[in-house]
Amino acid sequence: MVDNQRPHVQEINIGQEMRTSFLDYAMSVIVSRALPDVRDGLKPVHRRILYALNDQGMHADKAYKKSARIVGDVIGKYHPHGDSAVYEAMVRMAQDFSYRYMLVDGHGNFGSVDGDPPAAMRYTEARMSKISMEMLRDIHKNTIDYTDNYDGSEREPKVLPARFPNLLINGASGIAVGMATNIPPHQLGETIDAILAISRQPDITISELMESYIYGPDFPTSGKILGRSGIRKAFETGKGSITIRAKTEIEEHANGKSRILVSEIPYQVNKAKLVEKIADLARDKKIEGITDLRDESDRNGMRIVIELRRDANPNVVLNNLYKQTALQTSFGINMLALVDGQPKVLNLKQCLEYYLEHQKVIITRRTQYELNKAEARAHILEGLRIALDHIDAIITLIRESQTTDIAREGLMNQYQLSEKQAQAILDMRLQRLTGLEREKIEEEYKQIAELIKELKAILADDEKILDIIREELLEIKERFNDERKTEIVSGGVDLIEDEDLIPEESIVITLTHQGYIKRLPASTYRAQRRGGRGIQGMGTNEDDFVEHLVSCSTHDTVLFFSNQGKVYRAKGYEIPEFNRTAKGIPIINLLEVEQGEWINAVITVKEYNENWYLFFTTKHGISKRTSLTQFANIRKGGLRALNLKEDDELISVRLTNGDKDILIGTKSGYVIRFEETQIRTMGRTAAGVKGISLRNDDEVVSMEIADKGSYVLNVTENGYGKRTPVEDYRITNRGGKGIVTSNVTEKTGNVVAVKTVTGEEDIMIMTISGVLIRMQVEGISITGRNTQGVRLIRLQEEEKVATVAKVTPEDEELTEIDEETEK
Repeated sequence: MVDNQRPHVQEINIGQEMRTSFLDYAMSVIVSRALPDVRDGLKPVHRRILYALNDQGMHADKAYKKSARIVGDVIGKYHPHGDSAVYEAMVRMAQDFSYRYMLVDGHGNFGSVDGDPPAAMRYTEARMSKISMEMLRDIHKNTIDYTDNYDGSEREPKVLPARFPNLLINGASGIAVGMATNIPPHQLGETIDAILAISRQPDITISELMESYIYGPDFPTSGKILGRSGIRKAFETGKGSITIRAKTEIEEHANGKSRILVSEIPYQVNKAKLVEKIADLARDKKIEGITDLRDESDRNGMRIVIELRRDANPNVVLNNLYKQTALQTSFGINMLALVDGQPKVLNLKQCLEYYLEHQKVIITRRTQYELNKAEARAHILEGLRIALDHIDAIITLIRESQTTDIAREGLMNQYQLSEKQAQAILDMRLQRLTGLEREKIEEEYKQIAELIKELKAILADDEKILDIIREELLEIKERFNDERKTEIVSGGVDLIEDEDLIPEESIVITLTHQGYIKRLPASTYRAQRRGGRGIQGMGTNEDDFVEHLVSCSTHDTVLFFSNQGKVYRAKGYEIPEFNRTAKGIPIINLLEVEQGEWINAVITVKEYNENWYLFFTTKHGISKRTSLTQFANIRKGGLRALNLKEDDELISVRLTNGDKDILIGTKSGYVIRFEETQIRTMGRTAAGVKGISLRNDDEVVSMEIADKGSYVLNVTENGYGKRTPVEDYRITNRGGKGIVTSNVTEKTGNVVAVKTVTGEEDIMIMTISGVLIRMQVEGISITGRNTQGVRLIRLQEEEKVATVAKVTPEDEELTEIDEETEK
């Protein structure tokens, strides 16, 4: 709004102005300063430095030039920022400990891994490195677009041709506004091989790329990467964290002393500060056993010597050094780059695909440029051939013409020549009239015609363009490839979260009523005949008993659902392993369970699939169906799984595929069967709908999936059980009262579990005192619905069955337990 009293003053909303100005500033920093382009892997300052070097002719085969001259040219023509910022960027491009493949060949003091600063730019010299020449190869063949510089007086490239994948090979780091990028460097040969693989097999997976081509980052300072899970996560999602460890060696002396030799350190670690930190820890007695510390690094390589006392354990000292110093660091990967001018987090395959598409554009534009040039030359040669065929008449025409313009017009009119052809004839030297020169023109014309044919064939066939890309990438690989520097290892006991270091094996997880949890190998128990006495499964307190028992793999995710409707998660290997008779640890030491909350359902998940669902049932018969994907990201403090009504509790959770029948059983011996689709898919926090209508004083004890051809297994608290064909339970609508499944009497006690089985499983029955028996379901009698069943386990006085779990025999290795152990 314009103020009429002060027409030169315009009133604006300060909030809107701040928002607009900040967004403009943020996008300027993101696009024009801090983030690399996915195609050439360069930020604007690096691109301008290389372009200025090339423009000044400072190639790898020419003499070095003063760095100040280069910086001045970059600032004056393309990059209107501080000279120190430009020089620092150029210095990093010349440091063999910063760039995996240096783009600038520096001469003089360009800093050191100890953090020493480079000499002033008036003292150092630089030129393009050999590999950086490939970044600008064919730049003058109309392969890329140009834009005006900051004042419109010059033109600068929007992107470089980049004949090798620089984004991955040299990596990038930068902090923009509200976002940051941190891409590690990779080995050139591996990266090129990965691009070649994608060019031949576009549907190749990231896992296949990792297994056969590009194994992980490769840092210029070498070192070791511990584990592959961080690499895999970064390659698949664009974000991840890897642990880098120094390369060390323990050297034993004859006098009993030993020392630790460090020959490689993690990427971006300052060696001088690292040595100083080790010295401080030794002086302050925070690390015991170090008697001397020396940095013996020279031009032949890095060497840090740590002398130890005779009684010091070198492995203990080394592990403490890993823990307390930068001998072991983490590198947070965030593969953020500009795609069509917009910031985007990219996985490994996307980075390679965008580069491949860029090369297709480069080769196409270069081929078109060469075709235009060839056709223009062919056009001239056609005119020269006409002139040679009519040379006498043409000479007469030219001699009789008063001016050049008249001669040109005469040639164009009499021989149907273009202006360029006519001018070429006028410019032709008399020596071209010799027989040898005539033959050269004919030979050149034939070659040009063949070239035009070849170039047009390339433009008409995408596979030919890919062949050229492959050929040129292989040429670069042959010229510049070297050995991988960083080793990828599977070691590191401190990386317990790395699944690569955890063997995958079948386990049993038990959780008691009072909240003690443990895991133990499933092979601890052997199958026993029906009616056996069982063995002591775990030690419990007098008032405690086992409430949940599940079998799974160490790599599976275990979801814990509490009575209050919350869900927590843990990996199988994260649950502490104890021996058979141990009690375990309180679950509050593993999960952030709130006071007054206990775990009421436990299930395992191998992977989160959108076609799978979690089916919930509560004690009051309320059921709900929710997509499994809604539980993929569970925070440390748990997540609300469903909203419960007053006095209700979550009883059971099952995985379904959306096409199952549901069985809900009650303690009074009633079961309802209905199709799960009768309950629509609901949100994670929905309360659910009625699954079964309960009789007085009844409550739900189990909810199962009813597969066709299976049996319904009932187990009562006094140790009785039976199998009944699932077909004996007719399908009804949800919300009914159900039909009788077990003749509940004082002798049998209430039903404690209703399971669906095939007859090929084993089951584990555990009592409230912790006695466990494993038996084959095949040995349990098949009877009708309205019967009490047979005795499955002999119970001592006042002992009751607490829980029942299914175990599939082929998933478990049953081990014989000797008689002494059974006692």
